[in-house]
Amino acid sequence: MKMLINGEWIDKNEKIEVIDPYNGEVIDTVPRGTVEDVNRAISAAVEGFEISKKLPVHKRVAILRKTAQIVEEKMEEFAQIIAREGSKTIREARKEAYRCTVTLNVAADEASRILGETIAFDQAVGSENRRGYYYRMPIGVIAAITPFNDPLNLVAHKLGPAIAGGNSVVLKPATVTPLSALKLGEAFLEAGLPPKILNIVTGYGSEIGDALVSDPRIRMVSFTGGVEAGKHITKLAGLKKIGMELGSNSPVIVLADADLDKAVESSVSGAFWAAGQNCLGVQRIYVEKPIYEDFVKKFVERTKQYKVGPKLDEDCDMGPMITEKEAIRIEQWVEEAIKAGAKVECGHKREGAIYWPTVLTNVPEGVKVDCQEVFAPVVSIYPIEDLDEGIRKSNAVDYGLHAAIFTNDINKAFKAIEELEVGGVMVNDSTDYRVDAMPFGGVKNSGLGREGIKFALLEMTEPKVVMFNLDI
Repeated sequence: MKMLINGEWIDKNEKIEVIDPYNGEVIDTVPRGTVEDVNRAISAAVEGFEISKKLPVHKRVAILRKTAQIVEEKMEEFAQIIAREGSKTIREARKEAYRCTVTLNVAADEASRILGETIAFDQAVGSENRRGYYYRMPIGVIAAITPFNDPLNLVAHKLGPAIAGGNSVVLKPATVTPLSALKLGEAFLEAGLPPKILNIVTGYGSEIGDALVSDPRIRMVSFTGGVEAGKHITKLAGLKKIGMELGSNSPVIVLADADLDKAVESSVSGAFWAAGQNCLGVQRIYVEKPIYEDFVKKFVERTKQYKVGPKLDEDCDMGPMITEKEAIRIEQWVEEAIKAGAKVECGHKREGAIYWPTVLTNVPEGVKVDCQEVFAPVVSIYPIEDLDEGIRKSNAVDYGLHAAIFTNDINKAFKAIEELEVGGVMVNDSTDYRVDAMPFGGVKNSGLGREGIKFALLEMTEPKVVMFNLDI
């Protein structure tokens, strides 16, 4: 596939191979973009902003809805691309393709709800004859940098509100999974998005990322990825808006009064969706001692039922990690935990990029799988005395995206809601629950600002005040 710059599909002699992580097959190539390509894309986006900010809302809405319709009509094609270039099974990929249509339709809805307010200027003495209001205006060119784990829907989460708000975009998709983003770019153009508003540059982040985020013509950087890359961006960005979703180490608290089967089923799904490469994925589970042994037994039994293998098989539950390098990394992390005293209840088996769903107990505090983001199909289960201990241990990391609690005691649920240091608390559901309209983001090292269409749209627009000094 080719990259999109200045309304044209651009090819280059130097290519990047897009590889299926399950079998190592090269499924396509994309151009290896350069700093010069980034500069051309930003220049085009500057011109594109002059077009986008003048697009009437009804045209923005029509483009977003038409794009959603095109994705829906080609949903199986999109799903196949998602599954081939990344880690998701075909069933997981179909869900992501469907969510993309929802995301774009929500963006279309919110485009017509970019509201302002009247301002009571006469609250100030001497301003009795002044009247006015504020409205929201687009901010300009947005740099969108997206990860591999949701290669279509997380692109839609940046493009949808950006276009709804009247901005232009330079998109840099994940190097290993660029095909979904390029296919979505084709859909936007087919839907009637004027050229130059959307530019897509493929390439290695180490080669083109700095030029993209540091350019003063970029007015906002919207980034989803790792903490270290996020910190690097903040140092380079300069005076511009920054929105970041940087991952997590999501805790789940299971109290003795909980529905045990529901807690097990939800947490297993949350731990191993997309081979655990999910920023909302269940990583640490704290279980009250009276039910701890039963919970571990049921959790391990359910995990062992997972079918791991070919992603395109309809009955496959989990595919490979994104690269063999990542599978080797988590294998080493688990080995570190075992040497420190952790017990493997199941899993800890690797074959190429496949790392089998792994459940650990007796995990010591401070090892990597305990306090860092595993981003892999590994979950650790710990016994706790009570809710207070669960909250304290849940908060004892540098992340705070989502947390979950399973309980039938509403008072304990509200205590957890108020005391857990996270951006979202799921009660009697997995940490990986999300709808595309809700505010999404975290605290501490989990990021800055909020995504979710309405909330991203606020980040991607600015209020402008208008005041009339009337002779009345």
